[in-house]
Amino acid sequence: MTTSGTEQSQPAEMAFLAEVGAMVEITTDATESRTVMTAEGIRLVLFSFDTGQELSEHTAAMPVLLQVLEGNLTVSAGGRSVDLRPGGVVHLRARVPHAVIALAPSRLLLIMLDPRAG
Repeated sequence: MTTSGTEQSQPAEMAFLAEVGAMVEITTDATESRTVMTAEGIRLVLFSFDTGQELSEHTAAMPVLLQVLEGNLTVSAGGRSVDLRPGGVVHLRARVPHAVIALAPSRLLLIMLDPRAG
């Protein structure tokens, strides 16, 4: 099953998104987001950030994974900051306050571990 630019939410044995990073553009002086898949136990949200854009401190009601597809972000949580680049992954427990700031134009895949999804 292939999708092209639309959210994948049908029940399936296997869901597939080709080129997920291309599903959201990096916009000058903006942060954009888009849910790109909802499947059993997960929701995938793709973010794009221009340099200097940020998500101020917030929490998620469920555990999450953050993976940079392109660019460079600083992720802060629990009094610690990490430099997140392609190839790195951050796991955050539910309800942990965290913030994200883009050090370069970036695309971030947020994987929400949501037992209600799908």
